[in-house]
Amino acid sequence: MNATTIGLDLAKSIFQVHGEDGQGRIVFQKKLRRGQLDAFFAKHPRCVVAMEACGSAHYWGRTIAALGHEVRLIPAAYVKPFVRRNKNDARGTRRRSARR
Repeated sequence: MNATTIGLDLAKSIFQVHGEDGQGRIVFQKKLRRGQLDAFFAKHPRCVVAMEACGSAHYWGRTIAALGHEVRLIPAAYVKPFVRRNKNDARGTRRRSARR
């Protein structure tokens, strides 16, 4: 379960977490509640954590960076190319609909 890159989809109470190894293979996909997020990243080995820049992204970025991870905030305009199929919250960290 050692992911080198984690995609984090921020929300009000349920967060979607998607981990990939160095070859881009999916290692895990999880739903975490707000209270579980700190404990999850504290236990996980250091890695790159990417999330879409939004209102709470800077807070979570500082919190996760304090645990030793490298945080990258991605502007919403640049997130869309990473997501290829129908988007829902579970797939939001990996793929987004090409239709709009």
